[in-house]
This record gives sequence, structure tokens and C-alpha cells, in this order.
Amino acid sequence: MSEAKIFKVGSTRVVRVGPQVANFILDTIKAGHLEASGDEKMKTRTTIDLIDLKDYNLPIFDESGIPNRIHSPEGYDHEHTRVWSRHIASYDAFVFLSAQRNWGIPAELKNAIDYLFHEWKGKPAMIISYGGHGGTQSAAQIKTVLGAIGMQVVEKMVNMSFPSPELVGKAFKGEVLGLDAKSDTGPWAEHRSEIAAVFWNHMVTEMLVEN
Repeated sequence: MSEAKIFKVGSTRVVRVGPQVANFILDTIKAGHLEASGDEKMKTRTTIDLIDLKDYNLPIFDESGIPNRIHSPEGYDHEHTRVWSRHIASYDAFVFLSAQRNWGIPAELKNAIDYLFHEWKGKPAMIISYGGHGGTQSAAQIKTVLGAIGMQVVEKMVNMSFPSPELVGKAFKGEVLGLDAKSDTGPWAEHRSEIAAVFWNHMVTEMLVEN
């Protein structure tokens, strides 16, 4: 069993809070605000990396081939796709973190998913969404898309609503939200045990270890 390397930020907006949210979740998982049992040995073997779509600058899908018929990076036309393919192929599982735009998936996240097929297929996936209404519509759509490319999607999703108009205003401006995985009173503190439980118990233990 190789190490699990997991995490994906699904927004590339110029003004964004996705990296703040990702680091909050990353710290929450690593700190293990656990009522989760999880597999202790697996925890020591799990490496969690951040994949920020903004680092890849993928254009709107521009490959001539159909991804589900391409089985190696060399089968793609463009170097940006080959780089993306190799990187995603090296991971064992994914947490998809996404905001919601007009009740749907951010275009850049859908585009990044659609570039590949076999690099995703069969791998466990967990979905976390956030927004004024928790991003539930986006999360449901992501679940459908990931199922279509053959990923093992964890049934339980984590949907985090901004708790106040003030925080919504800060998010729109890309300001510091004050997220703290160690705080019992900060924004989204109530989601920490849920995030850890779904990650360790459902995705890592049930899908990576048992399979």
C-alpha cells in the first residue's frame, strides 16, 4: 500500500478564500479532532498534500483525444495535460474542496476533472463544500461527476455554511476569515470532528485500507 496523498482546492478566482479553508481542513485532519477511530497505522502512513488548481493554469479543455481512451501521459497532446496527468496519477485518494457558484460547480474544477479519466478512476474521493448555503448544490453535482468517472465517492459529504453575514462579506473580499483548527469557538469549529471522522473512518480506513 502506497502512501495516501490527498487534497484539492477547486477555485482559481483572483479574490478567493479557498486556500484558507483548505489549510483549516488540513490542520483539522492532521490534528485529529477525532471522535474518529481510524486506522492508527494508516494515519502514520498518510501524507496529505495540497493541490491548488491555480498552480496548473489549465486552459479550457483543449485535447483532441477522449480522456477515457488515453492510458498514459504520452497520449495527450499538450504538456500542461501531461503534467496534470502525472501529478494526479501519483495520488491514492482525494478530498475535493469546492465553493459554489450560481448553485453549481466552479468551472475551473469541472474543467480540471474533465481533462483526465483513468488517473481518477477507482480512487476514493471525499467532498467538502462551503458557501453562504453550505455549497450543497455544488457538492451534489461534484458527486455525480466523480461517480461518472468511476471514483469511489464517500457517501457522507461535509457542507459548511458561513455562520454570519460578516464572514460572508470577508469571503467576498478575500479577507482573513479567522479559521483556526485548534479553536473551539472559531468559524466552523463544529465541523472539525465531522471532517476528521469522514476522512479517517470512511475514506482512509474503509476505502484505502480495507480495499
